[in-house]
Formats: sequence, C-alpha cells, structure tokens
Amino acid sequence: MGEAAIKDMSFEDALSELESIVARLERGDAPLEESIDIYERGAKLKKHCESKLKDAQLKVDKIVLGADGSVSTEPLDKDG
Repeated sequence: MGEAAIKDMSFEDALSELESIVARLERGDAPLEESIDIYERGAKLKKHCESKLKDAQLKVDKIVLGADGSVSTEPLDKDG
C-alpha cells in the first residue's frame, strides 16, 4: 500500500493498521530495514488519522444550536 492508498483509507482502517504497526515495533521482531519502513508508514498513517479527526472536529464546530433549541449545521468553511 502506498501513500495514495493511505489517503483513501477510512479513519478506522488507518487506526487499525497503525495499532498493528505499533504492536509489531514494540515486539521488536522485524529486521532493522523493515522496522524503518513500517515506522515511516506508521508516521504517515498517524498524520492521516490526525487530519481525519481535525476535519470531523471542524464539522462538529459548525453545528449550531438555535434559540428555540433546534439544531442545525452551517456550511463547513475550511479557510476560517
């Protein structure tokens, strides 16, 4: 799986793979070169997960509670 594949992964899939990478690195059962490769992939997966969480937070931040108690959303404005 390359970077393009990470970009298309769901948060849950990326987190699951990241957890398996962390477990493998903690066990120390991978040769050095492979450890470096999977660490680099883990760093990319972490960045992807953080981006997904930030996008979700922005969407939640745009939920508006009306004076009458009704809930609505405002369009997501990523620029500010």
